[in-house]
Amino acid sequence: QVQLVESGGGSVQAGGSLRLSCAASGYTNNLNCMGWFRQAPGKEREGVAAIESDGRTRYADSVEGRFTLSKDSAEKILDLRMNSLTPEDTALYYCAAVDYVWCGTNWRDTPKYTYWGQGTQVTVSS
Repeated sequence: QVQLVESGGGSVQAGGSLRLSCAASGYTNNLNCMGWFRQAPGKEREGVAAIESDGRTRYADSVEGRFTLSKDSAEKILDLRMNSLTPEDTALYYCAAVDYVWCGTNWRDTPKYTYWGQGTQVTVSS
């Protein structure tokens, strides 16, 4: 079993930056794809970014160029650096992971992921 714990959410003004972290614990040896999702009130959960075990990253068009995803494989920590935040980025952000399989082109599909964190709130004010 794998546990994911997010941290780093908070409130910021538009144009500001935040850094989210996700710490993985438990039996993490087989984790292959890890990512961040977000869900705003009244909206479906959507993929933000994902990272393969070899370090390749994938981003949603809405965050490309503003968000950077990285992974410390030794410490099993996933970092999401978010810059130039806008009110549209306001959401509950979730860390997700899955064993064995690649993120691939369907990395946005929530059923793909086995493990989920509890979420951390990001609020961007105008």
